[in-house]
Amino acid sequence: MRCHYCDRTADVSVDKSGVRVGLCEEHFQERLDELADSEALSRLREQLDIDRA
Repeated sequence: MRCHYCDRTADVSVDKSGVRVGLCEEHFQERLDELADSEALSRLREQLDIDRA
């Protein structure tokens, strides 16, 4: 499987409802960094009562 964003081999892949998406390490880390600062993740933390150590 190839990365969704580039032609490198995917290091991580996710399957949901039959749709598979792969990401190389670089693009996976970029997406994690974006999500770490997102409002959606902040709301999820509040809902789950998660505090960062």
